[in-house]
Amino acid sequence: MLANPDDYSPAATLITFDRPIPLLRQPILAGAGDSLVLGFKDRQSWESAYKFCESNIIQQCEAGARIGCSVSASSKCAPPWWKSVIGGGVSKEELIEREKCEEREMSDCFEASRLNCRKFAEDKCLPVFKDARIVVKGGGGDEEVKKCVSELISRVCMGETRVGGVELWKLKGSWSEVKSRIGFSILRGSDMLEKQF
Repeated sequence: MLANPDDYSPAATLITFDRPIPLLRQPILAGAGDSLVLGFKDRQSWESAYKFCESNIIQQCEAGARIGCSVSASSKCAPPWWKSVIGGGVSKEELIEREKCEEREMSDCFEASRLNCRKFAEDKCLPVFKDARIVVKGGGGDEEVKKCVSELISRVCMGETRVGGVELWKLKGSWSEVKSRIGFSILRGSDMLEKQF
């Protein structure tokens, strides 16, 4: 028996895959030695990923809440069970009242759910993004300089004499030169969250 040539066509034999999703974080130098850590390439990528995480979770949560609220409103506003047993049926006025009841219940339920969805999204995204590392190019602003100074002081107080292969006591020059030699170029997401809120 001869095989059908269509069985071996590219459309029948090739499997196409979706394009890979680009990485949110990329390997960056940690500043101390040559160790690599995953971090966001800049503040904008961190901020957009954080907002995307929150909005995605809120959107999915609200979609589920709509379904739950509609079921809840329908059951709360349903006519008594005994009306169908008696066979009297439901009057037009009762149907109008039921519709108003369902709208009211749906609105109240969904408004409460929206607040819960926002809190849920924050609880899921905040712990992950506050510990994320963010590359700071050009040294950043005053808050970043204060953080770098406090980290440098804490390292010296803990007895460290070398940071990133540089002898701390031999550092000379401006703060930006010192900072670039030590390698303070990474912020934590918690520093960004403090600025936002």
